[in-house]
Amino acid sequence: MSEHYEDEEVTRGRVLSNGQVMAFIAGFWLRRRWLLLGSSGMVMVALACELALPWAARELVNAVTIDGEADRVWMAWGLFVGAYLAFSISRNIGFRFWNPLAARNMRDMTNEGFRRVQSFSADWHADTFAGATVRRLSRAMWGYDSVSDAVVIWLGPALLLLAGQSLLIGLQWPVVGAMCFFVVVAFLWLNLWLVKVYVRPANLRSNALDSRIGGALADALSSNPTVKGFGAEAREEARFGELTEQWSRAVQITWGRFMDIWLAQNLLTMALQAVMTGTLVWLWTKGRATPGDIAFGITTFMQMNGYLRNIGENVRMLQKGLDDVEDVANYAGMTPQVADPETPQPFRAVEGEIVFDGVTFAYKSADTPLYDGFSLRIAPGERVALVGPTGAGKSTFVKLIQRLYDLNAGAIRIDGQDIAAVAQGDLRRAIAAVPQDPALFHRTIAENIGYARPGATLDEIRLAARRARAEEFIDKLPKGYDTLVGERGVKLSGGERQRVAIARAFLADAPILVFDEATSSLDVETELSVQAAMDELMAGRTTIVIAHRLSTIRHADRILVFDKGRIVEEGKHAELKAKGGAYARLAAVAEGTA
Repeated sequence: MSEHYEDEEVTRGRVLSNGQVMAFIAGFWLRRRWLLLGSSGMVMVALACELALPWAARELVNAVTIDGEADRVWMAWGLFVGAYLAFSISRNIGFRFWNPLAARNMRDMTNEGFRRVQSFSADWHADTFAGATVRRLSRAMWGYDSVSDAVVIWLGPALLLLAGQSLLIGLQWPVVGAMCFFVVVAFLWLNLWLVKVYVRPANLRSNALDSRIGGALADALSSNPTVKGFGAEAREEARFGELTEQWSRAVQITWGRFMDIWLAQNLLTMALQAVMTGTLVWLWTKGRATPGDIAFGITTFMQMNGYLRNIGENVRMLQKGLDDVEDVANYAGMTPQVADPETPQPFRAVEGEIVFDGVTFAYKSADTPLYDGFSLRIAPGERVALVGPTGAGKSTFVKLIQRLYDLNAGAIRIDGQDIAAVAQGDLRRAIAAVPQDPALFHRTIAENIGYARPGATLDEIRLAARRARAEEFIDKLPKGYDTLVGERGVKLSGGERQRVAIARAFLADAPILVFDEATSSLDVETELSVQAAMDELMAGRTTIVIAHRLSTIRHADRILVFDKGRIVEEGKHAELKAKGGAYARLAAVAEGTA
């Protein structure tokens, strides 16, 4: 089954080290230094209070068992309670700094990951399951939270407390302190080494399968009409079940390895407990330790045991979080395949002249260029039709004008400006495109039409719909312009989707128009109506029409007949048909089909 996902996996980029992912996350912490310092400072105050607790416990027990003076006992009790109260308050204040830091950084990471993914090329998105990308972006947000909590809130303080306890114990009982320090170091090394070498490969495997589950879900659910059309629900369930079974086996291995590390951790903490308490009991039998010292040892061990247990859990949480963030960290380091220039030139497309100047272009999977030294000029306001067999280069022509791909050589100019020298957003806003199969957002009809011009009024949206002959079906809907169209517009018919897309083009009011079989899903009567509206829209604008139905291009100023990336014929409908060449053969086939 893995071969179905091979291209999608390639888009993830290289595998990053833990240090590289950690540096990526730390960059977000440093954006809000004051919140980080406030949180870290209060954590340090809480740590100091916690270190004082075993000593306060020893003083209280000694005051009760040895001194017996009420004043001394109550003073020791007040010290013990005060230390714990100060610990709780400072810890709580620390979280009040930490929570806004975490929430804002998680927001930024998700927004920037989304922005980065949007900047990638059409090829990248074609090779990637959208569902897998969604899974990675959302998983990274919570991965950041896990890593940040593990490092700043738990692991950092835990290591400081354990080192401090070992030092303080060592000052009084050097052998016990040395043993504590040895166990802490061994515990930490064992966790970090085993998690990196033993657990991480399995965790990356289960993460990759988790992303594939997201991709498979999106693929099957977005294609649900096709699934139902072929009665293939059981087949899709079996295919999805095979993938979840792979994930189940992989994640059991990951969890099993975590359990192995947990066992090793427990053995080390048992050794610490035995050595510390056993040594103090032995010292007590020799008269060299007080009951307070025993209480101190037990309290210290309970503290250290709790933090060691937390270290084990948080090292696992840290590794999982790093693996979850890795994909988005990778995205941040990837160069967009089609990038804006560092200093884009202002783009002023007014007349709509389009010039291909010695253009050479090849798709990445092709052995030879589709276009090789291709040159063409489309005059301002000219209506040009592109015809030819599938794969002749018609759609590629339009994609290159929109700069969805970069050229291998040559240049494309609009109104004298090289499109590679301007911002892609500025370029594409000057080109209104109506594709053959328009994909709509799962939003209202008004929002879908208004997408062409942010801030458009409802009256402007209604006018665009009226000119596209879409108002007649919109007004019949129960909620009219407030009707949700479903994912990719599935609640509308093909013809209705195309009329919404045409209305969007009307509203865009761009100097260059592109129609890719824009009337292919319309019945004859509606096609005539929409064609009239398109003629109105094309007036004074440079227009490119890709068409197989030659009835839609009879009145084009120029028809370009493409074959294997070359123009083999050009002219008007009547003269090309009279020549008896490639266009005449296409016309004969079209008329015979009609």
